[in-house]
Amino acid sequence: MDANLFDFELPEHLIAQTPLMERTASRLLALNRSTGAINHGQFTDLQQYLQEGDVLVLNNSRVLPARLIGSKADTQAKVELLLLKQLENDHWEVLAKPAKKVKQGATIIFGVSEQDQTALLTAHVVEEGEMGARIIRFEYDGIFPQLLDQLGEMPLPPYIKEKLSENERYQTVYAKHAGSAAAPTAGLHFTDSYLQLLQERGVKLAYVTLHVGLGTFRPMSTDNVEDHQMHEEYYELDETNATIIQQAVQEKRRIVAVGTTSARTLETIAGRFGQQPITACSGWTNIFIYPGYSFQLIDALLTNFHLPKSTLVMLISALAGRENVMAAYEAAIEQQYRFFSFGDAMFIYEG
Repeated sequence: MDANLFDFELPEHLIAQTPLMERTASRLLALNRSTGAINHGQFTDLQQYLQEGDVLVLNNSRVLPARLIGSKADTQAKVELLLLKQLENDHWEVLAKPAKKVKQGATIIFGVSEQDQTALLTAHVVEEGEMGARIIRFEYDGIFPQLLDQLGEMPLPPYIKEKLSENERYQTVYAKHAGSAAAPTAGLHFTDSYLQLLQERGVKLAYVTLHVGLGTFRPMSTDNVEDHQMHEEYYELDETNATIIQQAVQEKRRIVAVGTTSARTLETIAGRFGQQPITACSGWTNIFIYPGYSFQLIDALLTNFHLPKSTLVMLISALAGRENVMAAYEAAIEQQYRFFSFGDAMFIYEG
């Protein structure tokens, strides 16, 4: 399958640079995947599409302040590291920029102690990978998460040029387990009060954890969709939430994924258990969903508008059909919807 089938022209001014003051103030494009019908409204209209007994599944991963800016110990050249995955014994997989300056054996320092002028955090490059990927070993005194809070910045996507005034606006209100290199952005539209409203209307909430990693930052690297390899990401489902999801399956109630990260986690879990009851689990997933895939667990999806030729456009095309999705994106551009992380929302359902 040709990746160019998922390409489209997006005017640059439609790329949202900052979040709206009110999370629920975004617009909502609703796409009926059965008929292709499109309706335009506000995010708060989501309640009209949800039914009593629906299970809304949210990814409660929390974004790390994973962008570290430091300097090489020998040349003082500026270096940026983006933390992607914690390995073991203070080893991390990172993206380095500029990668050509970050060779195996290099040492990078971050911050300086006021007491003795030594580095607060030191990174040793132990292995080089492709496309800027590196394995590094951190050396420090103290508690690493506290140092990260002190030295790190929120890792906003490269298409966002504006500086974020409040870090919590790149976190969902239900973010709990730190580990992501990017926010599960479909969830940014919710407030605690709106989630409470949905619950009062009989919608059930369930949570999964998927730590968003390298795949978010890497574009499609092949012309042929089937040749693309997704990067592994860690997921968890606890017993309480597994029970909520399993009961919905047994009672044939709709499961609505909030975001492509939740969708990928749910479909990974579905493939893991097959016809067996879903129970608590964890592991690594590199599931790649594109047209031709048959969804096993999710019935509807809330998502944002994604980059051209991205694996995320391919995922929603697998659910709603490529022609329906391309038509919806054309309508969104015509109606001046805001795109990407801080942009508007899209709800894909079956009427």
